[in-house]
Amino acid sequence: MIRGAAFVLSLLSTQAHAADFYFCWQGANGYTMTGQMTIDPAALNKPIVTHDDVSLFKIAGYQNGSLLGKWDMATRVEGASWFLNFDPARREFMTPGDLGLGVSQAWNANGDADDCGTPGFGFNLGNYAQDFCLNGVWVEASGMPPETPFLVSPVPVDPLCRVYTPTS
Repeated sequence: MIRGAAFVLSLLSTQAHAADFYFCWQGANGYTMTGQMTIDPAALNKPIVTHDDVSLFKIAGYQNGSLLGKWDMATRVEGASWFLNFDPARREFMTPGDLGLGVSQAWNANGDADDCGTPGFGFNLGNYAQDFCLNGVWVEASGMPPETPFLVSPVPVDPLCRVYTPTS
């Protein structure tokens, strides 16, 4: 009984100190994406945080401020692309150039950005571009060069990549 209570308290303690990050990507032609991830605090000292270190991850895609779709790791279906590389020291999602990989981020979208499901939404950062998958189709018009950085913030951001400021 005491061991069980100690285990539950340790889980709650870890959850209470987890690190939350919010991010926003600005693509071409009015496409944007917002997201949130929670990282195990022990992983913040690693040189690269991967999807295995994330306990919450969700994204939403927009065009001109209108919601196109959402995805989160909690509802991920078997076989869905899920690959994440984040540098916690720089607070940046790593690009293929940083890692020497063809795809450095695959959030329900593979390197061809055509496997997000129907209906479905996903994001891909590969050696050709950063772009969306929508309803199983690559959205070429959303694409940005693979080395394009995007905003990572300790506070929420809106679909236009504006950081929310606390009000007193």
